[in-house]
Amino acid sequence: MNLREFDEVYAIMKASFPDSERRTYAGQKELLADPHYRLITETDDNNNIIAFMAVWEFPQFRFVEHIAVDPNTRGSGIGGKLMSTYIGESAKHVILEVEPPDTDLAQRRISFYERLGFQLNSFEYVQPPLQTGQPDLPLKIMSYPQSLTEAEFVLYREILYTKVYKAAGGRQAP
Repeated sequence: MNLREFDEVYAIMKASFPDSERRTYAGQKELLADPHYRLITETDDNNNIIAFMAVWEFPQFRFVEHIAVDPNTRGSGIGGKLMSTYIGESAKHVILEVEPPDTDLAQRRISFYERLGFQLNSFEYVQPPLQTGQPDLPLKIMSYPQSLTEAEFVLYREILYTKVYKAAGGRQAP
C-alpha cells in the first residue's frame, strides 16, 4: 500500500470513528508491517478509495477491526458487499467489536451485522485504549457464522489483547 492509499484510508477512518476507536496516524501506519494485519479497499471509477476493512488474520479466527465507507458513499451497499466477500473467503470464525445496543445507532449497526449472519455474544468485553490517555471502551463481540463458546471467547480475547492491542499479559493497557 502506498502513502496516498494509506492517507485515503486514514481519512475515511478519521471521518468514521472517534479518537477512542482508532489509533493515531503513526500508530495505524505501523500496523502495515504486522504480518497478521491487512487493509482491504474498494475504489471508485477514478481509483479513489471509497471504503476499507482493516482486518487481523490469525490461525484460529479472523478479526475485523474497522470497516468504513466514505461518508459521501454510505448507504450504497458497499460495506455489506465488502463484509460478505470477506466472510465468504474462509471457514474460520470472523469476529468484530460493536457498541452495546444502548442507542438507536448501535442497534442499527448490530442489525446490519446480524443481516450478514453475525451473532451478538453476551460475554463482557472491554477494548483497551487505542491512544494514550483514552479510557477502556466497553464493547460487545459479534461472531460469524455462530455464537462463540466461552472457551473460544476467552482464547480470542487473549489473542486480541496481546496481538492487536499489545496489552501485556492479555490485560487491558493502562
